Amino acid sequence: MTPIALLFLFLAAVFGGAVNSVAGGGTLITFPTLIAFGVSPVVANATNTAALLPGSISSAIAYRQDIPSQRKLALTLALPSMAGGLVGAVALIAAPEIFGKIVPYLILFATLLFAGKNLFNRLTRQDTEGAEKPVSWAGTVWGVVFQFLVATYGGYFGAGIGILMLASLSIMGMHNIHRMNAVKTLLAAVINGVALVYFIIRNEILWPLAILMAIGAIIGGYGGARLAKRINQNLVRSIVVVSGLIVSAWLIIKPL
Repeated sequence: MTPIALLFLFLAAVFGGAVNSVAGGGTLITFPTLIAFGVSPVVANATNTAALLPGSISSAIAYRQDIPSQRKLALTLALPSMAGGLVGAVALIAAPEIFGKIVPYLILFATLLFAGKNLFNRLTRQDTEGAEKPVSWAGTVWGVVFQFLVATYGGYFGAGIGILMLASLSIMGMHNIHRMNAVKTLLAAVINGVALVYFIIRNEILWPLAILMAIGAIIGGYGGARLAKRINQNLVRSIVVVSGLIVSAWLIIKPL
């Protein structure tokens, strides 16, 4: 790649990291940028996973004080997260031609999920002080099954898994958004970590690009976290949604 292309990828990672820390949805910035510069869909997905995983891990560490109160639930959902993440990654590598055909619709799906995030928050009545209801046996079964499906999607593509996991946790009885985010962030790191190990084994990652973008994502994530309270999050969400819609429309018109 040319120096200009590398610069664009680095800046996209910085912006994606900042978006993740402020509003989520950074994959909708970084993944299409890799595609735009000629990286094949499967390799772009694997490289993007490697680039953004450090941010997921650092976020999980940041939420470490909220995890102990939900340790049992987190451990219960970690198993289907690991299994689903591996299944999704294997499916991605096994049939790359299918992934190439459905990429535009995956981006559109993730964009619509992201666009409806505020509505979902209102419908599920998340708050910062609410006490969680005890999770019933039926709720646990629901959570395990749904988490496996979310993790499978996460290992396969992944954009929007945070919103899906928040929906599942809410149905299970959680309403404290800080604790929900703690569990969600930890499980996202598990899903992406398992998928990344498989991508490494299959040699599907462009490591120079992954390292470059990881550095950018860390810088963007740190800066975004510091500016989160000063930035209009609705504006950031609007930019991500518009970008996602444009990219998905472009890929539908001009298939990979």
